Amino acid sequence: MSGGATRRAALFGGFCLCCLPRLGLAAESLSMDEVAPGIFIRRGPDAEATPANADGIANIGFIVGRDGVLVTESGGSLTDGQWLRAEIAKRTDKPIRFVMLTHVHPDHVFGAAAFRGDNPTFVGHAALRGALDARGAFYRQRLAEILGEDKAGEVVYPTMEVKDRAEIDIGGRVLRLTAHGNAHTSCDLSMLDTGSGLLFPADLLFVGRIPSLDGSLRGWLGEIERLKGMGAAKAVPGHGPTLVDVAPAFADLTRYLSALRDETRKAVADSVPIESAVRTVAQGEKDRWALFDTYNGRNVTQAYQELEWE
Repeated sequence: MSGGATRRAALFGGFCLCCLPRLGLAAESLSMDEVAPGIFIRRGPDAEATPANADGIANIGFIVGRDGVLVTESGGSLTDGQWLRAEIAKRTDKPIRFVMLTHVHPDHVFGAAAFRGDNPTFVGHAALRGALDARGAFYRQRLAEILGEDKAGEVVYPTMEVKDRAEIDIGGRVLRLTAHGNAHTSCDLSMLDTGSGLLFPADLLFVGRIPSLDGSLRGWLGEIERLKGMGAAKAVPGHGPTLVDVAPAFADLTRYLSALRDETRKAVADSVPIESAVRTVAQGEKDRWALFDTYNGRNVTQAYQELEWE
């Protein structure tokens, strides 16, 4: 991928350096919810990245098993990852065995360097390495510009790659991993905790905060059906409340993505130029999602480029 293409992909594909409460200046405002026994999650707020929030934009957390800890998301920067590492230490002295890298976006992977000293297995989709090769340096540069070199973090590659399905056992807790097709991104990885029954779809599920499309719109709608078929009643979304009911959460996401698909298709069929489509498509969803004006136009651009050739 060329430098220009990489930049366009990052800008229109949800460069997602967005939401978290203040890390350095008001860390006391952060908290972890124990959403199930031994499962702790911090909610990321609905905001854009700033030096004050250190790109702690995602719902991050960890699962404690008999033999060790699995980090569900590493955080959005070295600072964010260090905060999470300290929160784990407050609750358990068990070793950190696994760190999930659920997809390529910075808010989910740039905290990984905070865990290098634990020598964990970094787990990612089989396509994640290629996505990091294409975008990692650009993401790292932008983070450094926003947060500073010492806080940004670095690109960390998976040491365990999931091509289809896999299982991880942390002692009395088995996590089932699924590598998804092109959807939110080209490298989405979800997880089901068989003990609690909780689904961890990462950014394949947004709740309240507008989804960011950086893969395939049609693919994402298909993967939603696959996730629903896993049978979980509760989920920990990538953004939104720390624990949600699966059925209504996916219904809201499907409604938005379907409106994006159907209205973009109509714009293409009516020869509406993309510059006009970004101002008109899916506007009926405007009052339902935080950050709508920031991301909907990017989503329309991505959808238009996909659907104009179908």
